[in-house]
Amino acid sequence: MKKEVLKGNYVVAYAVKQSDIDFIPVYPITPQTSIIEKLADFKAKNEIKADYVPMESEHSVMAACIGASLANARVFTATSGQGLLYMHELLHWASGSRLPIVMSVVNRAVAPGWNIWMDQSDTISQRDTGWIQIYTSNHQEVYDHIIMAYKLAEKINLPVMVILDAFFLSHTISDLIIEDDEKIKKFLPPKKDLPFGIDFNNPRSIGSLSDPSNYMEFRKKIADAFIEAESEIEKIYDEFNIIFNRKYEVYEKYMDHDADYIIVTTGTLFENSMLAADSLRKSGIKTGVLKVRFLRPFIKNNLRNFLKGKKVIVIDRNYSFGKGGVFAEELRSIINEDVYSVIAGLGGRDVPPKTIEQIVIKVIKEKKDFWETNIYV
Repeated sequence: MKKEVLKGNYVVAYAVKQSDIDFIPVYPITPQTSIIEKLADFKAKNEIKADYVPMESEHSVMAACIGASLANARVFTATSGQGLLYMHELLHWASGSRLPIVMSVVNRAVAPGWNIWMDQSDTISQRDTGWIQIYTSNHQEVYDHIIMAYKLAEKINLPVMVILDAFFLSHTISDLIIEDDEKIKKFLPPKKDLPFGIDFNNPRSIGSLSDPSNYMEFRKKIADAFIEAESEIEKIYDEFNIIFNRKYEVYEKYMDHDADYIIVTTGTLFENSMLAADSLRKSGIKTGVLKVRFLRPFIKNNLRNFLKGKKVIVIDRNYSFGKGGVFAEELRSIINEDVYSVIAGLGGRDVPPKTIEQIVIKVIKEKKDFWETNIYV
């Protein structure tokens, strides 16, 4: 174990390097490019054994991931924004084929207007493709969840996205613990062969026509795997804590014990919201914070009990046209408390603690949903 000071994208590359990867197909796109550049550097120095293959497009990247995973390789790739959208068709193929692919996605706003900054619209629009989605908020969490993603993916045979904020996390620098290779090997043993993968001694058709007599059964198995994922996530967190002494929970909480108002966030907004909650409490507004890590599966867990009697303010860095902020709508579907939806920070606009304070004060005063467009310095 050692401490390093690394840029967020490099944290991804270090975790991948230690995860015994076999195959890395890549295509560059801002703001994830430095992930695959760092992996290329590792490959040039013979620090990773994986085959590293530049492709002609993101669509080809995911096709290569699918082929390699079917051949029982442990694979990784990364993308952002329009690149993720270009993969869309094959994201369905990856999950429908029950392949344990892990991909890091650096959230980037969807064009037009052309924008390279932070916004969750790219991953939010892929939420129904059958991929686990994990949203991270700091460097250590990114590192740990890349490693845990392989454990989860290979346990339930579903692909996993590990998601981080563009620039606010991908290009900022922080300290973190890099674990010893031997401890990671203990936690992440060699991948087992897929029971339905390519086998030259037992040829079979893969991904062939599925007629109405069996298509629903295949989809039901994916649905069941997502239910299984909820319990497996808890088990993986417990095992990770035993080996590495870092405890994770599905929902991370801050100052929630006596809060009247709970700010619900994802990604780096969590850290800013903690500072805002501290300031709001000094002015007499009892405020806590809840961080949502998983969009898919959206885990009910003990959310109803935790949020009972609270006023909930969800800050979404995304918007589903014709419906609303996605995390707010997810919460509204499972709890009966007052849930206020605030859209903020789209296209990379900063949402500092002062902005979050003003959001809470405005909700208390006006008791309605709104788009936060003011910029507080």
